[in-house]
Amino acid sequence: MADMTCESGAPLTVAALYRFTRFDDPAALQAPLEAVCRRHGVRGTLLLAGEGINGTIAGTADGIAAVLDHIRTLPGCAATDVKFSAAATMPFHRMKVRLKREIVTMGQPGIDPNRTVGTYVDPQDWNALISDPDTIVIDTRNDYEVAVGTFDRAIDPKTASFRNFPAWFRSERERLLGKGLPGEGKAPKVAMFCTGGIRCEKSTAFLKQEGVEDVFHLKGGILKYLETVDERDSLWRGECFVFDQRVTVGHGLVEGSYGLCHACRRPVSDADMASPLYEEGVSCPHCHAERTDEQRAAYRERQKQEELAAQRGVAHVGAVQKARDD
Repeated sequence: MADMTCESGAPLTVAALYRFTRFDDPAALQAPLEAVCRRHGVRGTLLLAGEGINGTIAGTADGIAAVLDHIRTLPGCAATDVKFSAAATMPFHRMKVRLKREIVTMGQPGIDPNRTVGTYVDPQDWNALISDPDTIVIDTRNDYEVAVGTFDRAIDPKTASFRNFPAWFRSERERLLGKGLPGEGKAPKVAMFCTGGIRCEKSTAFLKQEGVEDVFHLKGGILKYLETVDERDSLWRGECFVFDQRVTVGHGLVEGSYGLCHACRRPVSDADMASPLYEEGVSCPHCHAERTDEQRAAYRERQKQEELAAQRGVAHVGAVQKARDD
């Protein structure tokens, strides 16, 4: 399957969205939603669960508009917020609508962002909050995401999965919050952020459930901040990892400078690609020691087949990027 571009040469529209709402029968929504996406040539991944919808899709402006019109007819989805960006070529290989237990996996029972959630902070107010010395700033994303960019003063939990966040917080809570502010006897404010906002819906709900009162999160996530805050005023450093073939984006949501290791799905810099441990589609400095010679041989064969498929103008099934939750 060749890269898709608009016939007019205009960039494709990329739409990142989520909505926490109650779906009594998410399975009944799956086929009609996928049919609309396919009918309009839209690709990407959408996740459906009893708690709502989450995903990123790409297509022509008209195709994306048609899919969003359908999504907004789903129960509780009329006000679904969407973050838009552009891509020169199609960043996804196919369309998938999947059923999941959670639309972002935390694995904690009783977490319901529709009932309890932290205080939303608009991007234009975020700098003041995270610059306050009485605020603890926590990046809720995974370690490979934090490595390519984060906010000033942000704490990196160094988690490999969002599932690990609750255990990390419980282990670090006393160090972070236990003694309060010197001379004031109260706990500091906690400000959290993630790529598009969905992980913070759950992480702030989790902290509230754990008894933390002053919890805040960046409305619309890093993507909204990079879209709306002028780079001259920005406290963001680096690039933001995104879950499609663009790999990273920067201010103004322009495509970033990182590539992707198709063996481990981590972002790779120019320096990483210059390493003797880097082999396209086979290994990178981050994963070389994690894989066996047999695995690398299998990846090498897959890469060969992908290159042959590309020469024929089609996408090999091995090139399809594994979907990840935000």
